[in-house]
Amino acid sequence: MKKNQTLLFLILVTNTVFAQQVVVNKENATKKAFFGDFMDDYDIRYSINDSLWTQFPKAKYHVIKWNVEKQYIITKNDANNTSDKNLYTRIDYMTFENMPPYNWGFCLTTYDAQTSDAAEAVEKADRTNPRKGCNGFPFSRMKKVEK
Repeated sequence: MKKNQTLLFLILVTNTVFAQQVVVNKENATKKAFFGDFMDDYDIRYSINDSLWTQFPKAKYHVIKWNVEKQYIITKNDANNTSDKNLYTRIDYMTFENMPPYNWGFCLTTYDAQTSDAAEAVEKADRTNPRKGCNGFPFSRMKKVEK
């Protein structure tokens, strides 16, 4: 009986670890679709990776949380940004279909929260209405560009 319990325990642990790895791999693959160099539909350039969102020429946002399931990023504004230094930003994002070359868009849902928790608590952008769902404005559409 003890061997069966041990075997069952090992199977459960192995399956749990495998399932967690699948979730992590899926989240990493999802995030990587948003990594690289981009230009929005206002001709503003961006460079995005897992730890830094740069809006050229000078704004930097340090990624502190990426929620793939709910499609938002929480960042801390860089100390050298022109405005809202050291405050927190919530960036909601969504993907687009049939809108080439724009594959996704984002909304700065809030950019001046006092804490990361406060930024995260802000009501999310309305993805059902990407033309006005970003505090009454459209989501900024993003297209991949070469450096």
